[in-house]
Amino acid sequence: MDFQRGRPSASTSVAQARKLRKQMTPEEVRVWAALRKLRHQGYPFRRQVPIDRYIVDFAALKQRVVVEIDGSQHGYAGGAGRDQVRDAVLTGRGFRVLRFWNNEVRDDFRAVIDTIFVHLNGDA
Repeated sequence: MDFQRGRPSASTSVAQARKLRKQMTPEEVRVWAALRKLRHQGYPFRRQVPIDRYIVDFAALKQRVVVEIDGSQHGYAGGAGRDQVRDAVLTGRGFRVLRFWNNEVRDDFRAVIDTIFVHLNGDA
């Protein structure tokens, strides 16, 4: 694993990740607020993290967990296909990728956070 200053190596720009942090969706903002609280339990998440050629929504690097919050564009053939390739690359780098739809965050937020917590503990 090739971490530099606490980050995995990435071929995508850190500047682009910074830009995305300022453009988070309401669902991402809500999830981020909950994930930040997990820091005190030993799960320091980062948001808009460059990994390889991708920028993931959230990552707990030590636990090797990536959380993606997806909008409707991910449900179309092109988006779903790109997500499969992306997930394969991230899985190949040792990450568990958890994907949630925006409506899941809105309609069943507690279940989303509980699912993430289970994966952080390696219980899934």
